Amino acid sequence: MVRMYTKEEIIRLIEGGENSAVEFKTADVKIDSLAREMVAFSNTNGGVIFLGVDDTGTITGLNAKGNVEEWVANIARNNVIPPIHTQYFEIEIHQEKIGVIEITKGKDKPYQTINHQFLIRVGSTNRVTTQAELMRLFQQSGVFHYDSIGVEGTSLADLNLTSIDQYFNRYEIDFSHESETEKVKLLKNSDILNENGYVTIAGLLIFGINPQRYLLNAGISFAHFNGEEITADLIDKQNIESTLTFQVDTTLSIIKNNLLQPSAIIGAKRVDTRFIYEDKVFRELLVNACVHRNYAISGSKIRIFLFHDRIEFISPGKLPNTVTIEKLKAGVSYAVNPVLVKFMENLRYIDKLGRGIPMVCKEVEKNNKEIAFKELGEEFKVTLYL
Repeated sequence: MVRMYTKEEIIRLIEGGENSAVEFKTADVKIDSLAREMVAFSNTNGGVIFLGVDDTGTITGLNAKGNVEEWVANIARNNVIPPIHTQYFEIEIHQEKIGVIEITKGKDKPYQTINHQFLIRVGSTNRVTTQAELMRLFQQSGVFHYDSIGVEGTSLADLNLTSIDQYFNRYEIDFSHESETEKVKLLKNSDILNENGYVTIAGLLIFGINPQRYLLNAGISFAHFNGEEITADLIDKQNIESTLTFQVDTTLSIIKNNLLQPSAIIGAKRVDTRFIYEDKVFRELLVNACVHRNYAISGSKIRIFLFHDRIEFISPGKLPNTVTIEKLKAGVSYAVNPVLVKFMENLRYIDKLGRGIPMVCKEVEKNNKEIAFKELGEEFKVTLYL
């Protein structure tokens, strides 16, 4: 459905100049150039192209170009791989007609031009993706799962065999008494080892002796600020590493210890005077941050910031292609890391029924509080107001 910007909105956007979501093109734009813009917006967060506006923001008009809508649709269909659906309408500004092409965030990333260029939008320009960025786009599409990759240089020596034995005991498999050949077979069939005998990323994160030896930033950074801004003094700061189950359990304890629970004597009873969410709310947001983060982004940890009025859970990685924030609230989920999800489900940290986030939203609503979900570049942030 076309968004039909008002004339005032369009004038304001044009006056604001080109940026990460706005592009200007004159009516004589080349087909390849327009296709590049479509690819870049589709691979990033979407945007709008004003056709009949030059780089300075001067409105030059469509110059009776003919059936522009059909021309634009043909470019989106024939010069973008896979084809995209554009939304187009025309409007008159300062006695000149311009075309408005709306490009939504793509659901079938990564997109490329017919010249095999994968592009993303950075500020007001487009650039060819790096290998790491392209890998993340394939992850978002579900074509490739990073958590199943084997970590070169790892072996059985990097695994906690006692934890693995306990894991298999749930299925009445006596792992410790199996032959070495059978152990390796079980580990490969369970996605703890890959076919080359290396420990998978998921295997390290769940059963590794020291996962951060190989996955340097696969941990949680917690900070408690004495105020409502990140510039406030620090009350507490901790880095939590080891396996994901340890990270979730330890960070939950740290959050509880840092949340003050003042009380007062009323009558003959001590009554809490500040509302605190139940553990299940914090636990769900922690598990989601750990299980659904993009571990291909190696430069940052999960960050949890506690302020006087809120707690923020910031996780590296965007939502998958088909998942929107509204779908997330409704319980629609998609496993970016399906092997991790499988392990955490078997360990009873999640139930994979999509009930977690709706439960959190219900608790928020029940207690007249607020929660916000937001994509910030290559990160996803959940803000729970206290």
